[in-house]
Formats: sequence, structure tokens, C-alpha cells
Amino acid sequence: MSGGPLPSVRCLLSNLHTKHVGDKVRFLGCVTAYSTRSATLTLQHEYPKDNKAAVGVDVTLLLENLKSEQTEIGQWVHVIGYITSQMSAQAAMTSHTSSTAVQALVLWIAEDLDILAYERTFVSEIE
Repeated sequence: MSGGPLPSVRCLLSNLHTKHVGDKVRFLGCVTAYSTRSATLTLQHEYPKDNKAAVGVDVTLLLENLKSEQTEIGQWVHVIGYITSQMSAQAAMTSHTSSTAVQALVLWIAEDLDILAYERTFVSEIE
């Protein structure tokens, strides 16, 4: 029996709403907003097409080493973290917040990203 941490599950940002609070996930997203007040990044990835899902990523644990380029609007980043809350899409729209919240453990810039190749790896999951 291993005493180490559980591995993360790689998933599309648009599928984070199907995960449970406490699940450890790894996903890719584009920074659309950053609140210095709450240390929260808002990430989106419009895949599948016309998907408007957004996720709020709490980066409080990373503030000591977080670089400004990691929070720039338009920057693609990878995140590993835990789902901390879920709300219905309708409730999120009403409150103007993301339907899923994640506590980031690790965040890094997606350098040399081939977004089409990345999306193709998920084709069987969305069909």
C-alpha cells in the first residue's frame, strides 16, 4: 500500500464540472482574468466548440513563486490541483462566477503548445 499522494486525472476544462469535490485534476486553460484581491485566476478553453466553461483557480498556495507572466491575460497554463467546489451552471450564471473552483498545487506555462494536437487527445472522450 502506497503512502504517496494520489495521481491527478487529466481532463478537459469543460469536463471539470463532472468531477467531485476533492478530486485531483490536471487540465489546460487560457487566462481570461486574474484577481489579485482573491488570488484567483479565471481560465477558459473553448473546446469542444462553443463551450463557454470557466474555472476559478485559487493560486494562494503558489503566490511566493508565481510569476507575472503566469497570470497574463491570454497565457495558456497547465494546472494540477484539487476540486474545491461545484455549483450548477445556472447558479454560476446567476452569480456571475465560475461553476467549478480548483485549489492549484502546481501551475506552469504551456510552452510550445500545439492546441489542436492537445484537443485531439480528448476526441474519444467527447464523442
